[in-house]
Amino acid sequence: MSNRIKITPISSSRISEVDFDNIPFGRVFSDHMFVADYIDGKWTNVEIKPFGRLDLHPANMALHYGQSIFEGMKIFKNVEGTPVLFRPEMHAIRMNKSAVRMAMPEFPQDLFLEALQELIKLDYNWIPEDDDSALYVRPYMFATDEYIGVQASKTYKYVIFTCPVGPYYDKPVKLLASDKYIRAAKGGVGGAKTAGNYAASIYPAQLAKKAGYDQVLWLDGVHFKYLQESGTMNLFVNIDGTIITPPTEDFTILEGITRDSFLHILKGKGYKVEVRNISIDEVVTAYDEGKLKEVFGSGTAAVVAFVKEVKYQDKQMFLDPEQAEVAKMLKAEIIGIRKGTVEDTFGWITKIDIPAEVA
Repeated sequence: MSNRIKITPISSSRISEVDFDNIPFGRVFSDHMFVADYIDGKWTNVEIKPFGRLDLHPANMALHYGQSIFEGMKIFKNVEGTPVLFRPEMHAIRMNKSAVRMAMPEFPQDLFLEALQELIKLDYNWIPEDDDSALYVRPYMFATDEYIGVQASKTYKYVIFTCPVGPYYDKPVKLLASDKYIRAAKGGVGGAKTAGNYAASIYPAQLAKKAGYDQVLWLDGVHFKYLQESGTMNLFVNIDGTIITPPTEDFTILEGITRDSFLHILKGKGYKVEVRNISIDEVVTAYDEGKLKEVFGSGTAAVVAFVKEVKYQDKQMFLDPEQAEVAKMLKAEIIGIRKGTVEDTFGWITKIDIPAEVA
């Protein structure tokens, strides 16, 4: 047990109320949560306690000015039944990058990893067994000053909760390229995992769904020309055997951990990979020439999202997910590494030792 995290276990678990064969994404929550407060320049009140509501002042600055960031990751069981984390340190690093951009304090990486391990030890039994399911982890931080004024808060709350989830996408998706709305622009906060980015995407996503599509395919904010992201995922395009994904250097595209993992796997297996700007016109031309083999998304929630249609203006491009050999390979590799059936040559997996009385 941790010496610096106060741990208050629940008196009675709610797990018997859960149908693990029918888990809606993001609506069922585990027994415990981690909380910490940033006060007077340091993190304090570090505790794991029963999952419950938070008390907020009406003038809470996060509600008014949007200082709120989060991460998303998953916990799995390998073939031996041991819970594993997939590249957790990368999530800690990315969350702190988001914190810096949003003028918020960084959270100690070692405490982040310790909190995760202690939570898993308590809620180990909430991890689903199915390959397409997992225990989703939501770390987040928000301003807590009780003040109306546009400035950085001096106090913050950090929370981690978990929830068992099924597949994020249970079928291939249809994307509608937007030539009116944008997700991010240079100099903005597109590379930060901040709540406002997602709030701004909801209305265009609603319009896309009304038109019969699952997600928006975002184009750049200057020319409405270059591919960026789609919904909650990074994008990959397979043109005649070359795998292309947009760069993240200008902070308009989130640095996806699954995206980075895919790039390592692809290069390790000898695929031709290009990290570069790719225009929607290039995608259309490749489709017309019969060279567009696959379009797929990558992300923690979905791992791989197979794309069956992309629409840009009046052009509809239809794809066969059954022929998406690269996307299928990548999904199988990631699942295999997590389950322990594929060798983890990259050192991505962190195993959690569960006390015998819990397991």
